[in-house]
Amino acid sequence: MKKLIGFGIATGLAALLATGVSAETRITYKSAKSGSSYYQMGVEIAEALKKKTDGDIVVTVEESQGSVQNVMEVRARGADYVFTTPPALVSSAQKAAGPFDGKGDPKFEDIRALFPIPSLTMHFVMSDKSGVTDFAGMEGKTILLGKGSFGASEGEKYLDLFGLKDKVNLSEVELSNAVPALQNGQIDGFVTAGSWPAPNVIEAAASTGVTVLSLSDEQIAETKRSKIVIPAGTYAGQDSDITTTSLPVAAFTTSQMSDDAAYELTKAFWESKAAMAETSPWWKGVDQSLMGNVAVKFHPGAIRYYKEAGMELTADQM
Repeated sequence: MKKLIGFGIATGLAALLATGVSAETRITYKSAKSGSSYYQMGVEIAEALKKKTDGDIVVTVEESQGSVQNVMEVRARGADYVFTTPPALVSSAQKAAGPFDGKGDPKFEDIRALFPIPSLTMHFVMSDKSGVTDFAGMEGKTILLGKGSFGASEGEKYLDLFGLKDKVNLSEVELSNAVPALQNGQIDGFVTAGSWPAPNVIEAAASTGVTVLSLSDEQIAETKRSKIVIPAGTYAGQDSDITTTSLPVAAFTTSQMSDDAAYELTKAFWESKAAMAETSPWWKGVDQSLMGNVAVKFHPGAIRYYKEAGMELTADQM
């Protein structure tokens, strides 16, 4: 009998130890280049989730060379992999289209969404001195688009769509020097894309005075991008809402992740969001309204949380 009891205690201890080990969920979170706002978001998520779960979720943030790379790595990663990318790129990967042409892989079908993060939001920023308050007024002005970024390519597309392609002067100044160039009158405005509030727009609004242009519903439809509203008061001197476009971005994993891990990760994110927004205002732009922009199936564990929280998903997201 004593041997049986001893065996039972040993077995119970082993079970407890096993439970303790499995309680800690380790996640690799791949976002963007170090120094970027999206890398910083990853660091904030890692810190918030560790705090919210008392260390049960441990997130390691990895630097990335871009969203396409993040998706491609799904082929070699395991159940602990979480990455950020625009939902449109996931759809392209699953169709072997665009940057994934000729690079299709069955593992792309296993990609599942967890939660939205701040969108890449277009800002057309014009100095108050320029007097420009709409797109038509940009004609004859000097505009900085930057090079090699989403904002630059998107900005160029919009100038073409709205009949301004050869009617503005494009500056060769680097985007990192946009605010000084605006201050000294070297440019009349600049185009930037990122989470809002954007640091360079905050600086320009506070130091120079700017107008961030709004797009009409018709213009937004022409761009084929998602509509987003930057609330009044976000930037100095901004008395009304700014209506502009955005490229949605979200956090994804694969179906290899357990339902429980995906549930806890999603739950911890949403329950930490308000605290993150207190120190980093860009989290204020993430709410239930962004869910509809994630046109990818969600992980079953995440779906469990959204049902509990009363956040509706579409049939295509289930």
